[in-house]
Amino acid sequence: MTTPTTAVPRRRIGTHGPDASVLSLGSWHTYDRMDFRDAVTMVRHAVDLGINLFDVGVYGFPGRPPVFTDVLFSAIVRAAGIARHEYLLSAKLWLEPYPEQSLRAQLDNALFRVGTDRADIVVLGDIRRDDLDLRRLAADLAELEADGVIGCWGVNNWSATAVRTIREHALAAGSPGPQMAQLKYSPCRRSIPDGAPFAAVFAEGVTMQASDVMEGGILAGKTSPSREIGRDPGGVRERIIEAAGGIAGIAADLGVSPAQLCVAFTLTHPSVSTVLFGASRMEQLVDNVGALELVERVGAKELRSLLDPFWVDRDAVDPEGP
Repeated sequence: MTTPTTAVPRRRIGTHGPDASVLSLGSWHTYDRMDFRDAVTMVRHAVDLGINLFDVGVYGFPGRPPVFTDVLFSAIVRAAGIARHEYLLSAKLWLEPYPEQSLRAQLDNALFRVGTDRADIVVLGDIRRDDLDLRRLAADLAELEADGVIGCWGVNNWSATAVRTIREHALAAGSPGPQMAQLKYSPCRRSIPDGAPFAAVFAEGVTMQASDVMEGGILAGKTSPSREIGRDPGGVRERIIEAAGGIAGIAADLGVSPAQLCVAFTLTHPSVSTVLFGASRMEQLVDNVGALELVERVGAKELRSLLDPFWVDRDAVDPEGP
């Protein structure tokens, strides 16, 4: 493993979002599994490499064990000597309690826990109900933008139709609308980001944040993960576990790790503005950043060709999205 020598480049999120590093660091079940000093050293190194976007959500829910990874992040950046203007904060807002619990109340709590007064981007969680009022949601988001407590907003695992619908409502409310769609994307999960419905979304200026790029560590070699991982659209996780060996073989032929290969693959999508991953060790961070050099060395077209046989959700997931 070699330490990357070039800074992580930046791309604009959407048409009205900030310039973000093409690699972004997530916090879900991460910092609360690390030694604090190691976390400080890793986050400091990430910023030094050019990573400026950090996804820091509130992931503790009533009736579930408490989670403090977002609270730890506030202490990590302080101990690392990272000023607020040096990084972009991406916060998560959940739709299950909305509108009984307002977006503003959720945001106030999230910002209090992470120790700041604004989020550069907020990402709305999955739609899990049929009665969500998208017009009201767009108006509430426009108000948060106008008040300066959020810079812009995006959505997580929405359907293409839902994204385009709320965009129309947002434009009517005086907002630029969603700037980013956070979508599961990996050599195995491609149907939604690579499909025609989202191609139309991207054509309107929304960019993608690739997430779940290693399927909770499965594609990095941890085929029996012990921690909680994301849900399984299409019920293809067993097929992904089977594919992990073949992907590892391609990685070995290229002289890289399977994790680095997965990150490199996501960077080949033309609408990706940033790739989100979690790292709990410095070695993982450095290895993932090395994906930038891998894309340059092998080329996007060749990487996609090499990994095409491992597209396991091709016929299992509707490209329209959930």
